[in-house]
Amino acid sequence: MRIEKDNLGEMKLPVGALYGLESARARENFFLEYKPVNLRLIYAIVKVKKAAALTFIKLAQGSAGTGKGSSGGGEGAPPGEPEKFRAIAQACDEVLAGKADDAFITGALQGGAGTSTNMNVNEVIANLALSILGKEPGDYRSIHPLDDVNRFQSTNDVYPTALRIAAIELLRVLSGECARLQEALQRRENEFEGIRKLGRTELMDAVPITLGEEFGAYAQAIARDRWRLYKVEERLRQINLGGMAVGGKGADPALRRYHHGVIEELRSITGMGLAAAEYPMDLTQNCDVFVEVSGLLKALGVNLIKIAGDLRLMNSGPRGGLGEIRLAPLQKGSTIMAGKVNPVIPEMVTQLGIRVCANDLAITMAAARGEFELNPFIPLIADSLLESLCLLRDGSFLFRTKCVELLSPDAERCAALLDRSWAFAAAYVPVLGYEAVGRIIGENSGKDNEIERIREALEKKLLEESDTPGDS
Repeated sequence: MRIEKDNLGEMKLPVGALYGLESARARENFFLEYKPVNLRLIYAIVKVKKAAALTFIKLAQGSAGTGKGSSGGGEGAPPGEPEKFRAIAQACDEVLAGKADDAFITGALQGGAGTSTNMNVNEVIANLALSILGKEPGDYRSIHPLDDVNRFQSTNDVYPTALRIAAIELLRVLSGECARLQEALQRRENEFEGIRKLGRTELMDAVPITLGEEFGAYAQAIARDRWRLYKVEERLRQINLGGMAVGGKGADPALRRYHHGVIEELRSITGMGLAAAEYPMDLTQNCDVFVEVSGLLKALGVNLIKIAGDLRLMNSGPRGGLGEIRLAPLQKGSTIMAGKVNPVIPEMVTQLGIRVCANDLAITMAAARGEFELNPFIPLIADSLLESLCLLRDGSFLFRTKCVELLSPDAERCAALLDRSWAFAAAYVPVLGYEAVGRIIGENSGKDNEIERIREALEKKLLEESDTPGDS
């Protein structure tokens, strides 16, 4: 065991542990049987740390030989600074390669506005960098988690910046999945354009439509989701990195040089058009952008629930339901009813949509609870937002590949249900009037051959109307 200590006390840690005492404390303090911090957020924080390390290397190299003696990683940096920060940058690469995933031990829900997660990352990077330099974990005299890995940073600017990066990465993937789902629905629209069926409102017979039109409407809804998600990335590109504790820009010249350099490095690392916030304190205080993104994710979730519900109903049967389409049989549907196959993908999609709606409420409430210069509840926002993005990404893929692309229509069943309804009667209303058509339906409803009776009565009434002379 190794012992680490600070002003709050000491803790025993495994000798080779990459995390430190702050991470261990957080694990104890926030011990919930829930889940750890999303690794996508961890990796995004690591990208911020790498950008900072590369910035300090350039600042140190640019000031070599000036002899001005500043200790801020800028002018007059000690001779060992570039080597130290190169080791930190290399450690970041190792984390991003997945070599330290087990060392991130803090829970997703935690007090302190994400400080424990930031500390966990600082400690892991510091200990990896120490091993690169041939040092033992915990030898923070050489590389310190706060003085070096976290230099010129605060959880309050690192964490929101990282959350934006992680959200943009997932939004881009999700937008692509929406595009592919939209295209799959449009292909089905074209394939089913000649299949006439019964349209329904409030689950009651309405008017004739085609199965293609139905799928075309689904495609339009997903197209709107795709466009909204594509556009909202713009809101996430502004970051408060360099604003530090409460978002103030600071007057230290070295800090200002770092501020400009680190955002440029982060752009290069992420491939994103990130920009410094015009008013960093705004982004440190306020989480409304995450509420906006979550609202659009909820809209997609709602559309997926609606489409999944329709497909589930159209698939109902196979003998006692609508049976207008057939979903691909993917697994047994019962442990007692042999031969039963359930619409499992639409049911899974419905559940994930409900979860996204629930996450949206959590994000809304957490964002509203910020006070003054910081929101302490951003860990809940981060966990909920990233979960929604991941669920919708995977759910859209599975919905497309295991449901939409594999289902088949039953044109005969569609025609039979349409022929057994009086949906055709609505076409007579503009000529004969609502009351007259309704009376004819009522007089013949429930009688033998009621559809033929209604059709004949409507045609007879139509002929009578056409023979009636108009006003002279």
